[in-house]
Amino acid sequence: MLRRTAFRASAGLLACFAAIAIPANTWAEPKESDSPKPSTVVLGEDTELLKGIPGEGGVTMEQVQAWLADPTNHEPLTVKLPKGLSAAEGNIYIPADNPMTRAKIELGRQLYFDTRLSNDNTISCASCHDPSMGYGANTQFGVGVLGQTGGRNSPVSYNRIISTLQFWDGRAASLEEQAVGPIANPIEMGNSHDACIASLKKIPVYTAQFNSVFSDGVTIDNVGRAIAAFERTLVTGPAPYDYQVQVDQFEKVFADDLEFLDEEPELKAKYDAFKKAAASAPMSESAKRGMKLFAGKANCAACHAGANFSDEQYHNLGVGMDGEKPDLGRYEITKEEKDKGAFKTPTLRNVALSAPYMHDGSQKTLEEVVEWYNKGGHKNPWLSDKMKPLNLTPQEAADVVAFMKEGLTGTFPEVETNRLPE
Repeated sequence: MLRRTAFRASAGLLACFAAIAIPANTWAEPKESDSPKPSTVVLGEDTELLKGIPGEGGVTMEQVQAWLADPTNHEPLTVKLPKGLSAAEGNIYIPADNPMTRAKIELGRQLYFDTRLSNDNTISCASCHDPSMGYGANTQFGVGVLGQTGGRNSPVSYNRIISTLQFWDGRAASLEEQAVGPIANPIEMGNSHDACIASLKKIPVYTAQFNSVFSDGVTIDNVGRAIAAFERTLVTGPAPYDYQVQVDQFEKVFADDLEFLDEEPELKAKYDAFKKAAASAPMSESAKRGMKLFAGKANCAACHAGANFSDEQYHNLGVGMDGEKPDLGRYEITKEEKDKGAFKTPTLRNVALSAPYMHDGSQKTLEEVVEWYNKGGHKNPWLSDKMKPLNLTPQEAADVVAFMKEGLTGTFPEVETNRLPE
């Protein structure tokens, strides 16, 4: 009697679990949208948002004019995040002076993939942040004009909507600022901002869009605003972890009462839905063990925390600190002693798709990354206090890797990469 009473009381926790979304095919039939262009969109799930201006081949003036004539393309969007990332919606950062609209996102999409932003028409944003390479690059360092390379690996450009400071060292205060930096970097796009704007003004299709989207037309600030609006749409979809964690949390809360679920149809339906969703995106037993190690013995969650698996902070892991002149990272921006050799924690969502790893691209595989953490990094005066030998067994290390590869790999939104202004 006591158990059943306690169970009924715990059923009040339904309110908590009701907030966890269930995929439509495991809970309810999807409904058709009442509007072809809703003002609220779920990033990563809206299949039309990044398809580009309707048409084939290069984007023509006629197509642009028809697109810009549709007032819904200029309405500010209310954006939501997909399952998994949705827990971080409170961290969404969209500057008040740069609301997201379909017209602005589309302009940013074109600019992101256009090599004409560089001085020799060879390098675009996508050259170092390529959708086919997990929005990174499979080279150790970013490669710019004339084959020049920098000293850092290309950071991924997705899930940036929940981040303010950008780059490995956080030197850009926003995506808007970050977007225009590489244009004038001599070893990236090798251009000047003035020359870039002069080139864009010679392309009528671009001029028409800039004049429609922005009151002051083609400026370098507006290039940054458009690219930033596009980049904020690049978010990862649900990963197997997002489904398995629902099952685990439910079983933890109702551990003593699972055998009585038949007496509580609403709770049982919720539990069955969670299990069905997890079964549709399964993880191996190794990955499930790795999921527990990730938050436990492996200590990964100390920095790779939250919905995006990043604390958005800067840590010295000892990477590259044995060099003659090590990259001091965040210190070069803050000049604070504690920041020497510290770099921003990257997201681990879809991390399996964006090798190599670390700020210097020195580790080619996730196995190497886990081994680095397992040994406690390279000792130096500024090593993070979170870095310590983990004493993982070979099997435990393999399990953590399996979790990152299987459990944290979700989808990317479909993006039109080829249609650019004629």
